Amino acid sequence: MNDPRNTSTPQHQEKTDVAGDAPLEVDERSKVSTSSGAQDAFGDEEFAEVKYKVLKWWQCGVLMVAETVSLGVLSLPAAVASLGLAPSIVALLLLGMLATYTGYVIGQFKWRYPQVCNMADAGEVIAGRVGREVLGVGQVLFLVFVMASHLLTFIIAMNTITGHGTCSIVFGLVGLIISFICSLPRTLVKMSWLSFVSFASILLAVVITMFGVGILHPGKGVEATVPTDLTHGFGAITNIVFAFSGHAAYFGLAAELKDTRDFPKALCLLQTFDISLYIIAAVVIYRYGGAEVASPALSSASPMVSKAAYGVALPTIIIAGVINGHVAFKYIYLRVFSGTDRIHKRDWIAISSWVGIALGLWVIAWIIAEAIPVFSNLLSLITALFASWFTFGCSGVFWLYMNRGQWFSSPRKTALTMLNILSFTVAACLCFVGLYVSGKAVHDHPSRMRFSCADNAT
Repeated sequence: MNDPRNTSTPQHQEKTDVAGDAPLEVDERSKVSTSSGAQDAFGDEEFAEVKYKVLKWWQCGVLMVAETVSLGVLSLPAAVASLGLAPSIVALLLLGMLATYTGYVIGQFKWRYPQVCNMADAGEVIAGRVGREVLGVGQVLFLVFVMASHLLTFIIAMNTITGHGTCSIVFGLVGLIISFICSLPRTLVKMSWLSFVSFASILLAVVITMFGVGILHPGKGVEATVPTDLTHGFGAITNIVFAFSGHAAYFGLAAELKDTRDFPKALCLLQTFDISLYIIAAVVIYRYGGAEVASPALSSASPMVSKAAYGVALPTIIIAGVINGHVAFKYIYLRVFSGTDRIHKRDWIAISSWVGIALGLWVIAWIIAEAIPVFSNLLSLITALFASWFTFGCSGVFWLYMNRGQWFSSPRKTALTMLNILSFTVAACLCFVGLYVSGKAVHDHPSRMRFSCADNAT
């Protein structure tokens, strides 16, 4: 089972059982050794100016909620309208449970290889330099697209609140500036306090929308199942997958925990909350919003209620995008200063580098948001290109790699092998079919909305 590419020493290499299915006890010696430079990108932080490994499990859990439970929930009622109530509830439950398992596999991989702090590090463990570069570029692109979706939602929100008070491009630039300023802290522990605001914001916004559509009750034609075509049906599935697609950030979040063995607690906090909220919000808003329910869902209520809901949702629209962006900035930042102690400094080189990386990626995200100005289409494209692999596909590969040579050694192991092969297969289907569906949807939408002052909230 030992891998020559793994830099850990035998005395603390194994954090999971031989099956890779459950954590074992970790002694005090291993806890000390995993903070050494050979094991951890952050190194020994005892005398560091900037310390990263300070997160408690509940802070990590709230960060995960803020990062994951944001824009995804806003697309779910429209996804239900495309599939019908019964298939949608089944899809939410099954995909939610699979996302929980694949998230746990990421935690297992982190225990087995403590030096892993992002998807690129995991790719290097599995496939050397090629794997590192492929997953590293993919992770950054995915997170930049997620940042773009938050900027796009900010534009829609401001157009709704102000009644299209000015050019949509101006609102996009305002969102870019605010997001950039919020991205300046270099440690996640400072972001964790903002995540409480994000958590309360999205929850209250969804509740306001549910009450708003319940009172107005504009919907007609609510069905348990509905006829659909490939474009609309599979597009709905990709939007559901996007709601669970926080996995690309999990390594980065786990890396800043005081004790990485607490990661399952944070994951359980996230998944308990998001599966419950998704089913309740999607079903209630669709039940009263009807077949023509809007995406984002906050636009489904009366104009006054929609304005209130978007106003309340603004913090999570900004903060969740910032948290995703932070993970992308951190990956590039660590690559730039790899092998040095610069990341723990507060000098002008360290600070200006962080600022430059953040500004550059936010500008790219703004360009994407202006180029694909339709919310559901952008989410479908993100899911097909990236979220499919980071949420389901990569985790399957991680498990198969950790358990190579033992795939069929027992009935339990055989069942888990089949589950992880299924996870990879789901990712491949989501990617290839999703690319066709999302590409067609983007192509069919009028191009006049791109880089336009037009109101994209209608």
